[in-house]
Amino acid sequence: MREFLAMGGYAPYVWGSYLVMAGLLVVEMVQLRYRRRGLMGWLKRMARLTEQEERK
Repeated sequence: MREFLAMGGYAPYVWGSYLVMAGLLVVEMVQLRYRRRGLMGWLKRMARLTEQEERK
């Protein structure tokens, strides 16, 4: 198991790249959540405006 984790002496590069990639995936998921929330709010506002204009 130690040999596998050491990756032939390249462990810092290999595990570091995995760590960076995992961090970027987390950042992407958080950004997608905020973008979705913003878009849903914008769509709700547009729907309310459309309803108000149709009532006039």
